[in-house]
Amino acid sequence: MEEAFALLARYGPKTKVIAGGTDLIPQMRWGEIRPEVVLGLGRIPDLQEIQFDDKGGLRLGALCKIGAIESSPIIRENYPLLAQAASVLASTEIRNRATVGGNLCTAAPSADMPPSLLVLGARAVIASENGERVVPLEDFFLGPKKTVLDNKELLVRLEMPPMRAISAGEYIKLGRRNAMEIAMIGVAALITLRPGGNTCEEARLALATAAPTPIRCKEAEQGLTGKKLDKKTIESAAETASREASPRTSWRSTEEYRRDMIRVLTRRAIQRAIDKIKS
Repeated sequence: MEEAFALLARYGPKTKVIAGGTDLIPQMRWGEIRPEVVLGLGRIPDLQEIQFDDKGGLRLGALCKIGAIESSPIIRENYPLLAQAASVLASTEIRNRATVGGNLCTAAPSADMPPSLLVLGARAVIASENGERVVPLEDFFLGPKKTVLDNKELLVRLEMPPMRAISAGEYIKLGRRNAMEIAMIGVAALITLRPGGNTCEEARLALATAAPTPIRCKEAEQGLTGKKLDKKTIESAAETASREASPRTSWRSTEEYRRDMIRVLTRRAIQRAIDKIKS
């Protein structure tokens, strides 16, 4: 890490950091970017940790491969929502190279990992020669391909609190194909119920490809919290999430279609999370 920080300090904005390379290498090949220096982090073992304890939660190194997140027994048992999101990212070959840190630092609005990480309350731990700082993940993204990282900083890990009791989550990705597809819309829902009933103790909802950055739907969350999760309440929250979003028209889809699908998929994600709790 010390050597990496020294190189960043030396070359600064001339540098592009490479982890798995699944985004950077195609961009270089297509001439979209031409960095003078490419800094490879692949041989820093400290950035590949997956550690969990019941009190502190999860520590996930920025160089953890998406495939490792998908298959990790620790994550499957304690954060199944995260494993589910990892399982739908691109193809097996890409998942075996792409890293969670790269998926976040690319800051694509369509990235698959941010929605689930947002609802799980992830914090980004950012390091430089001057030490570490911690940023809530919802404050990490500034815009398409823009994050809070400066030229001398690295995302080193993510930290998540333990999931609460009587909780479950669901991630739904909409695309034209079932694999090797960029999300038209991605929806993550995390629902916590009160003991012995169908009342929502806490709800968290997050979207991909619904705004310039991944977003939390906080008004929709408030519409669920403290309420009986019947059909009407869930439908109202889904409608609110659609209003909170600011999708755009692109060659993949229109704004109107995306808004409709946000409503449909949010409703489905909430209901599936509830069904998991009760199963």
